[in-house]
Amino acid sequence: MKTRRIGSIDVSAIGLGAMPLSLGNRPDETRAIATIHAALDSGVTLIDTADAYQTGADEENHNEILVANALGRYSGDLSKVVVATKGGYERPADGSWVNNGRPEHLKAAARVSAKNLGVDAIALYQFHHPDPAVPFEDSIGALKDLIDDGLIRAAGISNVDTSQIRTAHGILGDHLVSVQNQFSPAHQDSRRELELSAELGLAFLPWSPLGGMSRGGTLADANAAFAAIAAERGVSPQQVALAWELSLSSTVIPIPGASRPESISDSACAADLQLTDAELARLNG
Repeated sequence: MKTRRIGSIDVSAIGLGAMPLSLGNRPDETRAIATIHAALDSGVTLIDTADAYQTGADEENHNEILVANALGRYSGDLSKVVVATKGGYERPADGSWVNNGRPEHLKAAARVSAKNLGVDAIALYQFHHPDPAVPFEDSIGALKDLIDDGLIRAAGISNVDTSQIRTAHGILGDHLVSVQNQFSPAHQDSRRELELSAELGLAFLPWSPLGGMSRGGTLADANAAFAAIAAERGVSPQQVALAWELSLSSTVIPIPGASRPESISDSACAADLQLTDAELARLNG
């Protein structure tokens, strides 16, 4: 697997978004663990989780615990595996998503996440979503305190705009290493955030990088070029989409979600799919 950098760390060019393993029509534990193991077998060394990835309030931190369990059962080399997690949401009994960017909450949540992941320091801790009720600077200040305390090694932000990226960068400096926003062929609203991340040397982690596509290979009409190139190349449209995203900047590291081993194994192959200039012109046109 080709690698890219998050701060000073090399990770696989394609990561695994673990959210589908804990939400919605999620797989049973056996298949969930098999999916994580398939990612590792394919060379994936970045796994993205969050403390809020759970179905209800009665299974707190389900995804973090699942990821840690899967890693504990893996017989291969884990020395280069980076688990990134997020805090800043709460999941009450009704299953809703409630912002909580209060500094005291983020600090307490990070401690719980470190315990769930079985680490002394979290490699990458990300503020999940700005909280309208809390000044953004206060939430980012909590990440700085966590770094100063040694509980997290590096910080990231998610679901942010360019102004918030600049604000976080001003507070955290080189300790801010990543931005995670939604981005895919069908959802390109964060193009400016991607470009600013590249300018600042921040890894840009598209979440839902295959949004608007199905594993059956169906694409919206607007994305027909992806399906056409996939057919010409003999690969899946998903691989073409991820390879296109990788072409946008050397700082882009897509984290496709998966709930089946076959899905992440296919996505991982995108790291080696080199699109031609002519193909990129068709996709960008």
